[in-house]
Amino acid sequence: QQGVRAMGCLILLLAQCTNDVKLRQHQTMKFLTLCVSAVLLDAALAWAPLSSLPSRTAKRTAATSPLAMASVAEEVDYANAERYLSEHPNNNVPPHIAALVGRGLHTKPDHPIGIIRAKIQEYFASLPDDYKIFDAEDPIVTTKQCFDDLRIDPDHPGRSPSDTYYICDETLLRTHTSAHQSMHLRDGYEAFLCAGDVYRRDEIDSSHYPAFHQLEGVKLFDQEEMDSASHLKGEEWVKSPECQAIADDLKNVLEGLMDHLFGETEKKWSEDYFPFTEPSLELEIKYQGEWLEVLGCGVIHEEVLSMADRAERRGWAFGLGLERLAMILFEIPDIRLFWTDDERFHSQFKEGQIIKFEPYSKYPPVFKDIAFWLPDDFVENDFFEMARGVAGDLVEKIDLIDEFTNPKTNRSSKCYRITYRSMDRSLTNDEIDELQDNLRDQSADLGLEVR
Repeated sequence: QQGVRAMGCLILLLAQCTNDVKLRQHQTMKFLTLCVSAVLLDAALAWAPLSSLPSRTAKRTAATSPLAMASVAEEVDYANAERYLSEHPNNNVPPHIAALVGRGLHTKPDHPIGIIRAKIQEYFASLPDDYKIFDAEDPIVTTKQCFDDLRIDPDHPGRSPSDTYYICDETLLRTHTSAHQSMHLRDGYEAFLCAGDVYRRDEIDSSHYPAFHQLEGVKLFDQEEMDSASHLKGEEWVKSPECQAIADDLKNVLEGLMDHLFGETEKKWSEDYFPFTEPSLELEIKYQGEWLEVLGCGVIHEEVLSMADRAERRGWAFGLGLERLAMILFEIPDIRLFWTDDERFHSQFKEGQIIKFEPYSKYPPVFKDIAFWLPDDFVENDFFEMARGVAGDLVEKIDLIDEFTNPKTNRSSKCYRITYRSMDRSLTNDEIDELQDNLRDQSADLGLEVR
């Protein structure tokens, strides 16, 4: 850690000594990255349980990309922010996102995310099938793993840099744990759970955050059970009794999981669409008088299995958001709290226990409005990401409060209200004015003309 800080100071000194503006900016960014790494390491070591620390460093057994991923048998520190920042022209991972990677919240036994993950694994351990557990996969995946292997179209909006954090053209921070599904199927696993942190650009409010956690489950059925339908394809397969048997088993398993987590509760199923499953389903439960969407699932698409070299097999898959379940069960009102280092939050939770969160503070918000004329290619997520980059977790939410199109010029304008609020202190108007001015200045980089 001392070495990291010393190197950072040397880099900053070199930056200030050069007259080359681009070089100075590059060296300063290196300094910021090293500082972020040191601060993150300090924070993680300060309160992370010893049992969770090994998950911060994993040993890869296969190289997936020569560009940004680890080589064979190389030990990887996922919390090293420099892994995710590069000078590649299409790298759009900002320092505040790189600083979140490798925290391993899902592996901490007394963190709400880790508690939910453990309870899910506890349930699956009680089932007849032996589910392999994966919880330390590299968060850097290839576009093939994340999209192509799952039948996600080349023009799907989820591939856009406005939605996804790219390391380079071929690698990215995984947007879902499904990115590892085909790899594990190809490696011969029949039943497994895969949990991890995932990353997506998104709107800003109390239930959305650019880093969150998912858990994926997959089960293949014995070939003998599916033998009479082995020749069926497409619609014939979907309508077959064997496909229905897989869907029924999936429903039975997931309804049991919901009862394990929430107690016996009313449930309902509805049809959905995912490119990697057919048929696709969504499960809702009735909890405290309200219907809540809890997960998506389905029978694994034939093409997905074929691309994973398992064309002769059939099975099911599901995916769920751990934050979603934890916010419901622990009654946590703001998704940002999962990432806090505040001991007033962490001291409330114990391994294996669902304990209602007791708010320890509610500091007043500061509201600031910003209005601008839009360029033709404006994407809202790009503005949200810029706001996070300027103010970090002080941005609680951003609401669109007005939009207008000038009838003479046909130019469109939008006005957003930004709610700034800290979870551990009161904010001053002066400090928020400075952030707001910075955001206004940087908006020009998106082609926005502030009104």
